[in-house]
Amino acid sequence: MMRPARLEDLAAVQSLTEAAYEPYRALLGGPPLPVTEDYGPRIVSGEVWLRERDDVVVALAVFERHADHLLIFSIAVAPGCQGQGLGIELLQFLDGKAAEWNLPEVRLYTNSRMERNIALYRAYGFQETGRRPNPYRPGWTLVDMTKSIKD
Repeated sequence: MMRPARLEDLAAVQSLTEAAYEPYRALLGGPPLPVTEDYGPRIVSGEVWLRERDDVVVALAVFERHADHLLIFSIAVAPGCQGQGLGIELLQFLDGKAAEWNLPEVRLYTNSRMERNIALYRAYGFQETGRRPNPYRPGWTLVDMTKSIKD
């Protein structure tokens, strides 16, 4: 079951995020943006949700509610739990949140070098809408993607 994160979950959120994104550090030549994020304010504003198993955080979703879409900032699954369908479960949860809020689409952006993630998002129904330079990391390219929420 998913639940909103609380401030006492901050260390678990940071630890899981670092572990989940670790394989991309070498590929990108530095930490991916979610690894450097300060999650305290996001937790306070209700943007971080956790998936637990036996009271242990095994996956998380970080997202923003906008007037016309839900924006996924990060999806992270603990390395030992990857390949068990948790990523898809998180995407389905976020589709449900968008529908609950009557938002027509879910959007995300990811690094162009994260080809495995892009393939997963495509398989789930996201369409690429464009590519752009990362404003925070010179030389990195972001891939923008969107998925329509149907009633």
